[in-house]
Amino acid sequence: MSKIAVIGTGYVGLTTSIGLASLGHEVIGYDLDPAKVEMLQAGKLPIHEPGLGEILIAGIKSGNLQSTSDLSEAVADADFVFTCVPTPQDDDGSADLSYVISASVAMKDLLKPGAIVVTKSTVPVGSAQVVENAIGRSDIEVASNPEFLREGAAVHDFKHPDRIVVGARSTEISQKVMDLYSQIDCPKLLTSQETAELIKYASNSFLAIKLSYVNDVAVLSEAVGADPFEVLQGMGLDTRIGNRFLEPGPGWGGSCFPKDTKALESIAKSFGVDLPLITAAIASNEISHKRVADRLAKALGGSLNGKTIAVLGLTFKANTDDTRESPAIAVIEHLIKGGGEVVAYDPMVSSYDLAGLTVAPSPVAAANGADALVVLTEWSEFSEIDCAEMLAAMTGSVVIDTRNVLNKSLWQSAGATFPSSETKRVV
Repeated sequence: MSKIAVIGTGYVGLTTSIGLASLGHEVIGYDLDPAKVEMLQAGKLPIHEPGLGEILIAGIKSGNLQSTSDLSEAVADADFVFTCVPTPQDDDGSADLSYVISASVAMKDLLKPGAIVVTKSTVPVGSAQVVENAIGRSDIEVASNPEFLREGAAVHDFKHPDRIVVGARSTEISQKVMDLYSQIDCPKLLTSQETAELIKYASNSFLAIKLSYVNDVAVLSEAVGADPFEVLQGMGLDTRIGNRFLEPGPGWGGSCFPKDTKALESIAKSFGVDLPLITAAIASNEISHKRVADRLAKALGGSLNGKTIAVLGLTFKANTDDTRESPAIAVIEHLIKGGGEVVAYDPMVSSYDLAGLTVAPSPVAAANGADALVVLTEWSEFSEIDCAEMLAAMTGSVVIDTRNVLNKSLWQSAGATFPSSETKRVV
């Protein structure tokens, strides 16, 4: 087994370090924040991720997993150093590599000869060369090993990935990194640095395009009087299309899709290539947020002004506490801009700083005195809410379920009104 250092204990770094330790490697995670390190040493997670806490504790007990805020302690004896630092979106949409470069410069004199630096962060094509230049040592190799982890399912995705991709300047180096995952049975691709870097962006952007298309088709389905879910179900029966990512919603978001689509668009522009599908998918997604607010305004007589709106869900998806680029927040901003007051409940969010938004401690508390209810995150517990109790707390009866988690017939029987989209044909 190998000695591995993981730089950064954010979502990707935590899952990577804990996952690699579960495979029997000696792993030490590094973070600048001593408080976070102390928390991890005590076996506590700073984020919500189902199942990750259990293997964190197992890793600590086995002695395979340590945490430190001393960079030298982390990397000096490491055979592999995984860089898992943020690559935020710059003003022009491109990925900001300043954290990657800073980490590379900070560790360059601490690495032992022959160590392999593995970029796990999502980075644009050419970043491996940037890291090589920042380290500036001929005895250090650089590889790209993009992550494909879904928030809320990270443990499953680490143990049972669709594929593992490693890119390096030689097959020998790629294979050394790939050997770290020898216990995992899945398709494995050894390739170049550039190819590995582009695979991550291309994958996420394709899924974003698919989601935007699905949302547009759902709107069209309702406009023509078709059942959007049956339309999408029918599409999914085609094996060329598949049934995954065919669920309409209020838009896509999170820490990856918005950032990665814009970064890929920026990469393409820098090489003189147009990607009109990406541009259209981004525009479609922005429209989808406003579309929910417009639909509600129409159902409430044409205006949201002075209306109180109950919202279920603030995170960008279920089973996470992540509100970054959340479509729920984007929709809420449109509701507030339209003059509404929003009271929201989310099982993992107790507060959120946004004027016009109040976070309630329970679904019923959010519904109290509300003119309408909007479901924006697909938490499974929302399907078990007592609809009679919710509707009794509300002053209105309008319900918009953007995630299809409520039992519509049950809610309708209790008095809920589910508004339909405009079905008037334009001649």
